[in-house]
Amino acid sequence: MKKTTMPTALSLFSGCGGFCEGIKTAGFDIRAAVEMDRFACETYRHNFPATPLIEGDVHDFLKPRSADAKKYRLNDLDLVFGGPPCQGYSQIGTRRLDDERNELYLQYTRIVEKQRPRVFLMENVPNMVLLNKGHFRKLILNKFASIGYSNTVVLRLSAADYGVPQLRQRVIFVGTRDEDQFAFDLQGFCEAVLDKLKVRKHVTVREAIDDLPEDVVHSGETMTYPEASNLSRFQKMMRLDHGVAQYTKMVKRQRGLGQEEAILHNHHTKEIQARRAKLIALLEPGKKADSLPKAIWDGKRPEKWRRLHPEEPSYTILAHMHRDLSEWVHPYLNRWITVREAARLQSFHDGFVFRGSEWQQLKQIGNAVPPLLGHALGLLAQEVLKALDEGKDYDGLASEMMQLVAA
Repeated sequence: MKKTTMPTALSLFSGCGGFCEGIKTAGFDIRAAVEMDRFACETYRHNFPATPLIEGDVHDFLKPRSADAKKYRLNDLDLVFGGPPCQGYSQIGTRRLDDERNELYLQYTRIVEKQRPRVFLMENVPNMVLLNKGHFRKLILNKFASIGYSNTVVLRLSAADYGVPQLRQRVIFVGTRDEDQFAFDLQGFCEAVLDKLKVRKHVTVREAIDDLPEDVVHSGETMTYPEASNLSRFQKMMRLDHGVAQYTKMVKRQRGLGQEEAILHNHHTKEIQARRAKLIALLEPGKKADSLPKAIWDGKRPEKWRRLHPEEPSYTILAHMHRDLSEWVHPYLNRWITVREAARLQSFHDGFVFRGSEWQQLKQIGNAVPPLLGHALGLLAQEVLKALDEGKDYDGLASEMMQLVAA
């Protein structure tokens, strides 16, 4: 039977809320979110004050005899979504098979087995399915099959294809319950839906951030919201004084701002030493350290210094930028990008306010699922649910969804 109410979801490994932002704007009622990092929780609560947040270790969530499911109304869930921490799999991480973080997918599957959602989405880095000749890919697919989700597929996506101004590669595990007997080939179905959601042209760094002020403030300070003209479509999606597609002015105002006047938050960055400022002044747009004179660069790690190219999407925004921003030099100013500029490159709109120290804010942004990628995945989940409800009578993408991705 077709559901008439808003579909329900549970968020795991929620971080600061990037994935939740996308799923929420795709039309889901997020019943609860689970996150253990207290700084990310501070940002999450600020931006999702109405969503119950369980701050703690996921191992303790939904333990035997726990009242969590009843307390947070988690019965008959439509969707479970989340991205277990990826540092154990990533190219710049340990890449050890015994890294304890690699076990967290078992906590994800434990909760899926207990709550039996109709659909799940699990996000991670591509190396998760490549490490040790697909070792974890096989383990994960076998585990989902053992709990009644043998209809699980793996998708490889680029965030840039869904409007994120960043060449961020990710894999997504998507699955449905065996007993629901999904009427279509799930791999082909998902690829067809996602293909319809792709943007016609990738968003560039310039289109993402050049309306933001050249000047910055100190960490913790705000500034008057800047006026700007000749805005790109992406900038209109991000700005508080415009509304585009799912990012209406009202939606942005609901994210931690309330009735506050339009203010630019988080437009600050790390201080830069004179020596470093002189060095990055020699970097041309899109160039790395190996383009510098040999007298300045020691020949090691060409990615240590990189200036963003204004006419291309950004390379991947990573959590380790909280330690060193030298890989994220502004495309034409001789400074690092700001927290707000990093947020823009992850597709967080200006109404999404980051809390905590600057160090923590950058870490939260780097760890997040880009909201626009999350939105596309939320629309995918909606279409899977629609196909489950209608079976062979499913007639393709809903007209409302097509309108969302129209230019």
